[in-house]
Amino acid sequence: MSDNAAWKAAKPFVNGGLSGMAATCIIQPIDMVKVRIQLGAKGSPLGVAKDIIAKDGFGSLYKGLNAGLLRQATYTTTRLGVFQVITDKTRIVRDDGVAGLFRGGGPTVVRAMALNMGMLASNDQAKEMIVAAGVFEKGSKLPIIGAAAIAGFFASACSLPFDFIKTRMQKMTPNPDGTMPYKSAVDCAMQTLRTEGPLKFYTGFPTFCLR
Repeated sequence: MSDNAAWKAAKPFVNGGLSGMAATCIIQPIDMVKVRIQLGAKGSPLGVAKDIIAKDGFGSLYKGLNAGLLRQATYTTTRLGVFQVITDKTRIVRDDGVAGLFRGGGPTVVRAMALNMGMLASNDQAKEMIVAAGVFEKGSKLPIIGAAAIAGFFASACSLPFDFIKTRMQKMTPNPDGTMPYKSAVDCAMQTLRTEGPLKFYTGFPTFCLR
């Protein structure tokens, strides 16, 4: 295999990993604020960020960055690279339907699938619609940017409820009697829905969407 052929094969994976790592550096503070809001912090996102900085310093906004970068270097490298290769070679075929994507998955896995479903399903369609509208000149990069923004919105709408449940499951602590507040992700969802209403799952949506 020639050097050019090797680079052509590796390029989608390299670009995917580097772009994911760069995105993590940018969104880490926003993600930290989003988690604090989901856990009950009061005030606007900017106010919550100021409180975090005042109490723990600016560096606390980047707590856990190393783990995030490692995740992007492995998970996103593979995800975006494989997706690009598949997109170049075929149409995607789903044998099991949407329900099959969620079978046997935990909250984190379900969140990842929901996010990708909203993002990947809407990105190409949005780009095609923007180009078809004829608003921008042929060859313009703006349809790509606009489609990415639309895809980000749909990705947030699809995945935030699962992200909310994941956060609560990961951060829950035992009750005074030693029992855990939630028995499972489904139990967490049902308790939240019953006591706090459906809109609770979209707590911090503007911050999450910006992220």
